Amino acid sequence: MKRLQEYNFPDDLKSMSEKELELLSYEIRDFLIEKVANTGGHLASNLGVVELTIALHRVFDSPKDKIIWDVGHQAYVHKILTGRADRFDTLRTLDGISGFPRRKESQHDMHDSGHASTSLSIAAGYAAGRDLSGGEDEVIAVVGDGAMTGGLAFEALNNVGHSGSKIIVILNDNEMSIEKNGGGLSQHLSKLRASKAYLEFKKQLKKTLKGVPRVGDSLYSGFEHIRDALKYALIPGGIFESFGFKYIGPIDGHEVHELIEVLHLARDMEDPVLIHVVTKKGKGYRNAECNPSKFHGISPFDPCTGELRSPSKETYSSAAGAKLVELGRENPKLIAITAAMMEATGLDPFRKEFPERTFDVGIAESYAVAFASGLALSGYRPVVAIYSTFLQRAYDQIIEDVCIPGLPVLFLIDRAGNVGNDGETHHGVFDFSYLSHMPEMTVLAPKDGKELGAMMDYAMTLNGPCAIRYPRGSVTDLSFVGDYKIDGGSEILKQGKHVSLVAIGKMVKYALEAREQLASYGIEAEVINARFLKPLDMEKIISSVEKTGNLVTVEDNVLTGGLASNLLLLLSEKGINNFRHLPIGWPDQFIEHGDVEQLFKRYGLDAGSIAVKVRDFIERKA
Repeated sequence: MKRLQEYNFPDDLKSMSEKELELLSYEIRDFLIEKVANTGGHLASNLGVVELTIALHRVFDSPKDKIIWDVGHQAYVHKILTGRADRFDTLRTLDGISGFPRRKESQHDMHDSGHASTSLSIAAGYAAGRDLSGGEDEVIAVVGDGAMTGGLAFEALNNVGHSGSKIIVILNDNEMSIEKNGGGLSQHLSKLRASKAYLEFKKQLKKTLKGVPRVGDSLYSGFEHIRDALKYALIPGGIFESFGFKYIGPIDGHEVHELIEVLHLARDMEDPVLIHVVTKKGKGYRNAECNPSKFHGISPFDPCTGELRSPSKETYSSAAGAKLVELGRENPKLIAITAAMMEATGLDPFRKEFPERTFDVGIAESYAVAFASGLALSGYRPVVAIYSTFLQRAYDQIIEDVCIPGLPVLFLIDRAGNVGNDGETHHGVFDFSYLSHMPEMTVLAPKDGKELGAMMDYAMTLNGPCAIRYPRGSVTDLSFVGDYKIDGGSEILKQGKHVSLVAIGKMVKYALEAREQLASYGIEAEVINARFLKPLDMEKIISSVEKTGNLVTVEDNVLTGGLASNLLLLLSEKGINNFRHLPIGWPDQFIEHGDVEQLFKRYGLDAGSIAVKVRDFIERKA
């Protein structure tokens, strides 16, 4: 066979034999393991959809037919089959190909994916546009069983079924999102997976009836009502057909020829149809099959052993999880909640020690927050651990159900700021902005791992909502400077007379490093760890600014609505304006994917760039 890079995909798929398609699936798996071992990325989910993706591109004509990937972390095979195999060495690297579908990257990418449960709604919009313009293209949404638990997916099912507009939904059922799924839909799908008896009976009935000479076809058609009755007798629920979808399944997601046959059938149907495909996450790579959550999103690893190339260090997630266990031992009313991110947010130790006080609600962030509200109203202390980018989805619930009643809910906001290789849809650079304008909310960010623990202790003393945001990756240790007494105030870490460097969270480390470089320019910088975004401790900051006359704010957030915006507003309200200001943060644009440090340098947020910006700022004073 040719090397993957030598094919003219997807066109070459149309002429490949059954045996060639099977061999292609093995070649793709080997290719994925080799490349992701070097770059890191989402491996297990992609290994699970190899045959499905081959079948989709064999039956449908992309980009004329629209294939829409929910979340998009299972679209690597799609990228290979649409002419991007030769760029896989650049996967998730700066200026390389994205780990998610991106419209600017290929005409075959129909939507800039990244968040779960959106594909059905996007597909519905595509289908409505097609119907309005009289088009004949097919619209296919590929959604996982985890993403199907999201409320947006159910809203789409309801609307599409009601409209009758033709879309094909591929439900990729691997029994997992990132971790093991739970909830009512998961239980329903488990029952469906066990319904092979119905499928075998249906197959034999069709074969028998169609074998009757001359009248076989009409006889088979005449038994339609009997088939439906049998279906509802043997398959529990019929939930998808109740939404107005024709249901086909469950289908073995690793039998490419069966998948091709079923997709041809769905293409020829006129009604909305849902194909239930059962796959195995990590298929074909034993390490990933045995530990799919580890290989969902993984750093570079040894493909032989499956072990990470760089030893694991304590992360902010694990530090938060360890502290939560400590707090849980002290307070039997403390409850931990996450949205399909139990291990990723560090909550697994808490779950093991306090299983009855731990809730994984699946991909349902809005529900998680509203659920926490109910627990708080019942006298409990709920802690909601969610990635920054995903907490955006619960914006309304944070305001309406937590802040307005002033409930003591603690938000542990993981992956805040620049998250690196996952790119635009995953950078957590908006949380300062969308949280700081909420009345009753307290917002903090730790300078290092130890301060994170101190802030969690402080949060337990509050009788209202509190959010602590912290970055992805290994904890920083800044114990050589400052202290860990969290009392509502900021702290001056280093004295100076020429410029006030006010930093928050992860950026405190960069501010301290920039100060050392500024000293070589003859500039003495005063470094302040703000600690609080809201309420801001103005006393120390005002005193410093009045002394230096120069204020530089440094934050791992967009400038609009963040530290700079809030601080300037408060200074203005107090009538303090005899100073110059330089804001340093993310610009008003979506930030691409790439290595964290490379992105900081490109956008002028690394220590060296901060020092140069501050030097130029001071020298411009005239």
